[in-house]
Amino acid sequence: MAYTNSPLAAYTNLSPNHSGLRTHSIDRITPHCVVGQLSAESICGCFTSTSRQASCNYGIGKDGRVSLCVEEKNRSWCTSSAANDQRAITIECASDLTHPYAMNSAVYTSLIELCTDICKRNGKTKLLWLGDKNKTLNYAPASDEMVLTVHRWYANKACPGDWLYSRLSDLAAKVTAALGTPAVSTGLQTTSLKDMEPAAVVAKVAPLFTANQKQSGILASVSMAQFILESGYGKSELAQNANNCFGMKASLSGNTWLGSAWDGHSVYSMKTGEQNTDGSYVTVTADFRKYSSIEDSINDHSAYLLGAMNGSQKRYEGLAGCTDYKKAVQIIKDGGYATSLDYVQKLCRVIEQWNLTQYDAATTDASEAGLYRVRKNWSDAASQKGAFRDLGNAKACADKNPGYFVFTEDGRAVYPIGTAFQPYTVRVSTNCLRIRKGPGTNYGSRGFTGKGVFTIVAEATGKGESKWGLLKSYASKRDGWISLDYGLLTESILKRENETVYDALQTGLEILAAGDEAFDDVFVLPDGTSPFQ
Repeated sequence: MAYTNSPLAAYTNLSPNHSGLRTHSIDRITPHCVVGQLSAESICGCFTSTSRQASCNYGIGKDGRVSLCVEEKNRSWCTSSAANDQRAITIECASDLTHPYAMNSAVYTSLIELCTDICKRNGKTKLLWLGDKNKTLNYAPASDEMVLTVHRWYANKACPGDWLYSRLSDLAAKVTAALGTPAVSTGLQTTSLKDMEPAAVVAKVAPLFTANQKQSGILASVSMAQFILESGYGKSELAQNANNCFGMKASLSGNTWLGSAWDGHSVYSMKTGEQNTDGSYVTVTADFRKYSSIEDSINDHSAYLLGAMNGSQKRYEGLAGCTDYKKAVQIIKDGGYATSLDYVQKLCRVIEQWNLTQYDAATTDASEAGLYRVRKNWSDAASQKGAFRDLGNAKACADKNPGYFVFTEDGRAVYPIGTAFQPYTVRVSTNCLRIRKGPGTNYGSRGFTGKGVFTIVAEATGKGESKWGLLKSYASKRDGWISLDYGLLTESILKRENETVYDALQTGLEILAAGDEAFDDVFVLPDGTSPFQ
């Protein structure tokens, strides 16, 4: 096909960093967060130097203006996956500097418009968000379908940030609507449960709840019991008309939690009965959330239970990681989830009736054996608050100590997921930076990195230097470390067009501001040989 570029681009500054003509047709869009309130011009400017070893097709600045950095006919270097970049249009979007990396309305509106234009020019009539890595990567799009992918699937990164990640279903729906195609959900629909017997419904939805527990830490048995009780096995009016399986109202606890799967505007209004503290009932009309699938309903429900606040405290403190279903349902009741006075008893009866605990994910496995240690970071042993055999107890300890994380005995952070350490990239500009088998000069040598860009996946203190970084290439055995003190780090802050630009300069080692590494190959010399220029 003949490739074209978007007429929405108000600025063009083509990067030399690309692989030339694509080897696959365009059937994916991958939006990123640039982690900075940059202009369209500045986003392009990040990729003008060949030393950067990164690029994107389009940038969307903080005011919503679009820039063209790499023509659509060419493969950009953006998502840590050559295979994805060969078939995806990649878009860097201006965002906040800190989690959840929110984007303003101008950026989000332009993203919708740009995705719509990309789909139109490439012959696509719908944009799909499948919401799952394995499902997406094994999905063969029809000729008229475009699929959304995300950087976090290909690298240990938060990109595109939780703010945009939670809105990708909404993005897909809005783009598809703009293309004039009725939105089609790719998830399980409650309408498919309408004529099923209760036992068949339980068997059908159980894997969804088990998978959710692995991500949220909330017992599958407890969430399933709520599903059964709140939706009548998915057959209630609210469930059948809105895929709302938990009675989630449009307004809950200020709507302040992260990771919501609700699009923020789709509602279903109906009358509902609520019980007063004196046992009497009152009927009210309320707006309830409308979801595109059962999966979205489950994910939004768990995100609410994990993130809803009551003042400065979590509304459902201690729920994540709790392995006792009776304690878990009491936490939910105490947090104010339901007005029913016998809500706890009802949930426990459902769990026991269907033996729902059989669907609970194992709380430990081989990779999580031994003690769970609660620390600020793995290398700071002095900060340890405790060591626990039970993962749930360790999570509870971390929840009570903000800024603390749960680590396995091999130093892997397992709670909160994705927040203990964010990998970053460094550029080595010398051939003589030695790789050590451990974080310190007392460990043996593995040779030298050579010049290039490398991803740091962990930090530690050790002999000889104040800080060591674990190379991604050696992450599995944690046996490839480089000094992060090679040269003196200086940081200057430049003010330009109301932007704050951090320019990190280091002799031999440069910490890169943007989050997209280009490669992680390590140039190894035999011990005893000299590096060459």
